[in-house]
Formats: sequence, C-alpha cells, structure tokens
Amino acid sequence: METATDWRFNIDTAADAQWTEGLRRIFDYRDLGVTDATNGDYVAHLIRANGRTESDAVQQWHIHECTFQMVYVLNGWATFEYADVGERTIRKGDCINQRPGIPHREIAVSDDFEVLEVVAPADFRTVVVDPPG
Repeated sequence: METATDWRFNIDTAADAQWTEGLRRIFDYRDLGVTDATNGDYVAHLIRANGRTESDAVQQWHIHECTFQMVYVLNGWATFEYADVGERTIRKGDCINQRPGIPHREIAVSDDFEVLEVVAPADFRTVVVDPPG
C-alpha cells in the first residue's frame, strides 16, 4: 500500500468551526481541513441544511466527476434517485459509497439534514446530465 508522504497532520476543532456557503445555497458547509492536509487529494466536509428552500441544479440529474464519494448521514434524511438503482432514502446512521459518475438527483431533504461527505479529488466538478433512459 502506498502512503502519501507529503500529506500533513491536521486537526479541525469544533470550537473553531467555520460554516460557509458551498455548492448548494440550501446547505452550509464546514471544511474539515482535509483538502489542505492531502494537497487536494480529498475533501472532507460537514454539510447541513440551513433553512433555505430554493431549487438548484443538484435537484436535476447530475454526476460528480470524482474517483471516490462517501456520504454518512449524521442527522435527518434525504431521498435521492439513482440511475439503474431507483429512489433511495438515507437516514441518520446510513452510509453511501456512491460510485463515481452515477447519474442521480435529489428528491427531498429534511430540515435537519446533516452529513459528512468525503470526496476525491477535492476539486471535483458537478455536471448536469440528461435523465437516464
């Protein structure tokens, strides 16, 4: 197994947490410092609902151009639809290893939705695609 010898030790404390806007206006994001520590190989962030309700591109069919994406639900629930899989609702304690490039869309999220997401690389792109089928 190879190791990333140029990665740095990082600790991100809750007391110093900074929540910012990110990919979606309906969520706040807390970067956990993994992007800088891994020189952009990964991003790890907390994502939480912020009470906004406007629509955005992620509610359309889209893909993420990445090599790894894992989502662990810390609170609440969300329903997504995945190509060749169908609708799935994830709830507190559930974890998804979302395969790279799978077309999907958000159907609904709870007001208290919060997740930990880890993605590689950190600078992945989100691309709107045509609906499957």
